[in-house]
Amino acid sequence: MSIRRTKAIAQKEMLHILRDARSLMAALGMPVLLLVLFGYALSMDVDRIPTAIYDQDQSTASRDLISSFRGSRYFTVVDAPSYAYIEQRVVRDEILLGVVIPQDYSRHSLSGRDAQIQFLLDGSDSNTASLALGYAEGLLKSNAAGAGRAAVEPAVRVWYNNDLKSRNYIVPGLIAVILMIVASLLTSMTIAKEWENGTMEQLLSTPVRPAELLIGKLSAYFVLGVFDMLLALGLGVFVMHVPFRGSVILLFAAGCLFLFGALCWGLLLSAATRSQTTAYLVATITSFLPAFLLSGFMYATENMPPIIQGVTYLIPARYFVTVLKGIFLKGVGLDVLWVEFLFLGAYAAVVFLVTTRKMRQKVA
Repeated sequence: MSIRRTKAIAQKEMLHILRDARSLMAALGMPVLLLVLFGYALSMDVDRIPTAIYDQDQSTASRDLISSFRGSRYFTVVDAPSYAYIEQRVVRDEILLGVVIPQDYSRHSLSGRDAQIQFLLDGSDSNTASLALGYAEGLLKSNAAGAGRAAVEPAVRVWYNNDLKSRNYIVPGLIAVILMIVASLLTSMTIAKEWENGTMEQLLSTPVRPAELLIGKLSAYFVLGVFDMLLALGLGVFVMHVPFRGSVILLFAAGCLFLFGALCWGLLLSAATRSQTTAYLVATITSFLPAFLLSGFMYATENMPPIIQGVTYLIPARYFVTVLKGIFLKGVGLDVLWVEFLFLGAYAAVVFLVTTRKMRQKVA
């Protein structure tokens, strides 16, 4: 293999990237756009829950309970004059939680008996409703403990994400999605573009070998991918203030392994299809969507059906997301993440060998 010819292919591909303003803007603008959307616009934090409280008791105990709801950052409370008021507001999506305090609340509460409270929840969004119910039940327990009606008061300590911000959970995994977009989707069209533009025949008339063509094209997009990774890392840590507790070198090594494998996969699809449209669609189905939905980036794989959980073990992004969150939030090292590194290395090697063989069949 000639280093000079490989370097020439890399320079040629880099010039194509720089001259294609749309692709370049997509590659550089996508990380910023996704980080802004997922870091600021999209939040999985459940707080300031719209809540209406119907107090039928009108006692000191019931007012103390309402004050507890008003003092919590998880609830935004309005007074409900009637039961029908709560029903109407739930139907109109104006409130998520309705609290009905019965007339005998203070009598039962002061006598040491169980005082019942009715919660009315909009279950359209089951996850949010479950979280809202958990917050409300926790507040009731805390209120009972403060009144001396509970023998045990739990002390909670949150590790790794002390503020319980969804941004700290989402942004690290988002780096994997960004790299998958840049790597698979952009490179999936590069060989197909050569065939459609008629420039592949010119390349075949030169002494360039398939392996040199592959590595040359990989090199250009690898540089672009590393830049995007550093850009996303910098924005996440210094702009969004996501805690970073691990090794930068270890994270960079994992990112390079994942990026190399994703680039090879994109080139494999491009060489196999010879059509930019087909290659883009196949890359979306086989790389971007699995990385987004099945990697644990936003949705916990443990909550998926057993069959789907088995499929997730075949998704490279799952292992990279585990590495990202482990290094970012927990500060763990290779002694904990060696299995994920082993899989990423095996994935990169296998896909590279398969892509090299396919390139020989298609362009040799």
